Amino acid sequence: MKDSGIDWIGKIPDEWEIEKGKRIFAQRNERGNKINLELLSPTQKYGVIPQTLYEELTTYSAVKLKEGTDLSQLKTVHKGDYCISLRSFQGGFEYSKYEGVVSPAYQIFYAIKNIDECYYKYLFKDQTFIAKMNSFTMSLRDGKNIAFSDFGNTYIPLPPLSEQTKIANFLDKKCAQIDSIIEESKKSIEEYKSWKQSVIFEAVTGKNLSCKKKDSGIEWLGEIPEEWEVQRLKSYFNFKKGLPITKENLEDSGISVISYGQIHSKNNNGVSICNELIRFVDKSYLKSNSESLVKKGDFIFADTSEDLEGCGNCAYVNSDEIIFAGYHTIIFSSKYQNENKYLAYLFLTDAWRTQIRCNCSGVKLFSITKKILSKVSIILPPISEQESVAKALDAKCAQIDSLISEKQSLIKDLAEYKKSLIFEAVTGKRRV
Repeated sequence: MKDSGIDWIGKIPDEWEIEKGKRIFAQRNERGNKINLELLSPTQKYGVIPQTLYEELTTYSAVKLKEGTDLSQLKTVHKGDYCISLRSFQGGFEYSKYEGVVSPAYQIFYAIKNIDECYYKYLFKDQTFIAKMNSFTMSLRDGKNIAFSDFGNTYIPLPPLSEQTKIANFLDKKCAQIDSIIEESKKSIEEYKSWKQSVIFEAVTGKNLSCKKKDSGIEWLGEIPEEWEVQRLKSYFNFKKGLPITKENLEDSGISVISYGQIHSKNNNGVSICNELIRFVDKSYLKSNSESLVKKGDFIFADTSEDLEGCGNCAYVNSDEIIFAGYHTIIFSSKYQNENKYLAYLFLTDAWRTQIRCNCSGVKLFSITKKILSKVSIILPPISEQESVAKALDAKCAQIDSLISEKQSLIKDLAEYKKSLIFEAVTGKRRV
């Protein structure tokens, strides 16, 4: 091994060379594509692929062009070319296996030396290479800009062609194995989440009990145990508003507050307050807005959501700590001295949230009003059964969450291993 003289590369095998990008690649400025005028989309996850395929994979359009745009005037991309986005550079250069055209917002380049294109596909997605390229980016109003000339003057590895091919083949195989395990782990997580949702629904509706049942009179609920009741939400809670504040009113310390953003946070499990959800406001609000304080057994609901899935998100107050409900929230203040953890689990179910989602209005932002919430029904077992259901779900959900956490940890470890593997292979530190 020898010192490459380049910080981000480090040592390389003795027979490898270091060369400026412009000695290996050149910029392509052609317009149209005589082979295929299909519109392509450069993506971080899938590389450069047809826009129609990207829309199928992601359910939204990747590139917005004016109606009637003449594709023959767009930039040419040939199979084996690479694309640089002018607006954002987060995931390296994108490799194309397709012929077509892309928006003028992209810079295109191609090999002028005999190389293995797949080796460089991996090099250009290496995190250390990306960090080097990011050091050249110039801030724009709506993103960042990286010029081909910056890349052209950057030194990159140039292994012997035969070794380029060996490295590319090695990484194709190893990365496919890693990606397969990651995808299976993600599927397992979704299955665990579905299982958890099912366990919660069966428990909070009494479906798992072998007892005499009665018709609840509610379509989404069906039959419930004979001793259980159905009530309107407003008969069990008083509705109040959170603090009339904005993000600018938050402090580094003071009185705890939970606002819209924390309720929609992935760290909010819906059945307890965790430290990650806590923000702070000045203690003066204790005098001026004491009605926005919550107590143990209360709920803090978000009054808006960016999607239907988030309609019904709330934080359950499970402690006696002094806490305010913050901006864009509605407080469910319990009329009774009950802990209400059973209801916290009920509020997590998709079936219960259907009552809210069916009545929310909005396109990009859905509004959840007191009027909507006042019409929502809840199921109320006897207090002793509420407590036993909540206790049983605490144990079962902790078990499922542990399985999910293990899979998430595995995915994280595999992603880091993949990054390390690519870096070591493309810089010759791992010989293949």
